[in-house]
Amino acid sequence: MSNSRISSQENHVFVPKRLTKTIVISVVLLIIVSALSLAFGSRFVTWNELMTGLFYPKQDSYGASVVRERIPRTVFALFCGAALGVSGALMQAITRNPIADPSILGVNTGAALFVVSGLAFFNISTASEYIWFAIVGAMLTAIFVYAIGSLGRTGATPLKLVLAGAATSAALSSLVSAVLIPRTDVMDQFRFWQVGSLGSASWNAILTFLPFLIVGVILAICTAPALNALALGDDVAKSQGVQLTTLRIFSAFAGVVLCAVATALAGPIGFIGLLATHLVRLLLGPDLRIVIPMAAIAGAVVLTFADVVGRVIGSPGELEVGVVTALIGAPLLIYLAIKLKVRSL
Repeated sequence: MSNSRISSQENHVFVPKRLTKTIVISVVLLIIVSALSLAFGSRFVTWNELMTGLFYPKQDSYGASVVRERIPRTVFALFCGAALGVSGALMQAITRNPIADPSILGVNTGAALFVVSGLAFFNISTASEYIWFAIVGAMLTAIFVYAIGSLGRTGATPLKLVLAGAATSAALSSLVSAVLIPRTDVMDQFRFWQVGSLGSASWNAILTFLPFLIVGVILAICTAPALNALALGDDVAKSQGVQLTTLRIFSAFAGVVLCAVATALAGPIGFIGLLATHLVRLLLGPDLRIVIPMAAIAGAVVLTFADVVGRVIGSPGELEVGVVTALIGAPLLIYLAIKLKVRSL
């Protein structure tokens, strides 16, 4: 038997074992960061208070009440992290760019511009209004960035998409400032949202978020096999019967919606998609049928942990989670840009 066959058989046996182990570890980490999110804040909660708050609703001690008040924030962090993780995986797959991320491609900034415009000109205030304005802004920005990155004979290359996203993000940030500067009342409302925070979490926001999250994740999982073919190149994907235009529309729609809804409710939190997707690829390889659901779990873990770190560092207040993720994600982006030289996936 040849070495290649032996290697193939070993990989066939090893990967499922590693996948099972990774899933178990991920679920354990998910439980741990959720418990930490419930325990840490302006007041530390003991183990007994944590258990009382979760499992004994009739007992109304102060510690138990604190735990119950933190549950919506924890659930919200898990949902936002999952949405951003899947969005990052989709954007990397569609663009075949290993450093693609909603924040890098300008999608977050497009959503932010439309949200601030809604605040300034339409007096939006509800979660659903934030979401729809953010979705429109994110969609238009994604289309614009892809159109600019597709100009020229070479088409939409990874480097051109990153440059188009960076330029678009800078231009849109200037427009955000132009809208805000003459409106101090809107600026006060917007500046806390802009840095990215989970402090405004509520059950109403979670229930508004949930349908978008479910639809986006289902679409992402359904397009994963075709995106695996796309990773081999357009010609190979066509030869396997993939409808490239339809695939890109549906997968881009899922990625943009997930990013836009999370941005609308929590602010433009960056680098979660980048961190989560690269972590999963490093552990489990490039198969998007595995990467997409695992990126959801990884994103939830990373964002919730970052929120806990921000609350611990900023105690008795908090350091916004968007600041924490930027401090972690920016060095990673520099490292990836140097190591990978912005090559295609």
